[in-house]
Amino acid sequence: MSTVPCRTACGIMRAMNLLLLHPDDQLDDALWQISGRRAEHLRRVRALVPGQRVPAGILNGPIGTAELLSDDGHMQHFRFQGDQVAPPSLPLTLILALPRPKMLKRILIDATSLGIKKIILLNSFKVEKSFWQTPELKQSLLFEKMILGLEQACDTVLPTLALEQRFRPFVEDRLPALSQHSLRLLAHPGEHPSLPAGLAQQVTLAVGPEGGWTPYEVDMLRKAGFACHSFGQRILRVETAVPAIVGRLMKLP
Repeated sequence: MSTVPCRTACGIMRAMNLLLLHPDDQLDDALWQISGRRAEHLRRVRALVPGQRVPAGILNGPIGTAELLSDDGHMQHFRFQGDQVAPPSLPLTLILALPRPKMLKRILIDATSLGIKKIILLNSFKVEKSFWQTPELKQSLLFEKMILGLEQACDTVLPTLALEQRFRPFVEDRLPALSQHSLRLLAHPGEHPSLPAGLAQQVTLAVGPEGGWTPYEVDMLRKAGFACHSFGQRILRVETAVPAIVGRLMKLP
């Protein structure tokens, strides 16, 4: 399938390397239909014609190929066959201070593409209250960004995404159990040991807002078992820091 990028609704250039079929697309055991963005991409970028096949997968299901049976300019019909499993996920839970809405779009796509399957957006003192009111936090839009990440990475398993607006209750009441049996790392600027590299074990990583967590938040996270680590002397934008940190920290499958 073509890896030529297409412009999505959020204005980000992404490649659709996998036709991701959703449960609502299924007509019977092997017959599927799609329209809208996915069909337009296959029609205009791939120039797909009946009889041709493309890599495809079912959301939270197997991967295989889909043969285009017909295209009336609006609706496309496919026959899907698949018996391959999705690529391995990263043993990483990402806790992220809610970033600016424009950054959030890119971070969700990139985190999903990297194989992160558990993402928690957390409040922080430095997070503007207006960020929690943005339409970008609508479940449908968050779902859309993660779908784009799956299509990019030829993956089918959708991450779980949680929004936590109250820092202290989350850290005190839910984080200890959530991060149990994992290496707990806190990415924070300052004179701290460098982040480890090439890990294959279960990790829970907390990444703060630009400029880092507040001293109170650092103290709370430390009490929850997190150790501070730095990622060099440069202060990075969150959308740059997340993929860079994950790429260093984890052994990517």
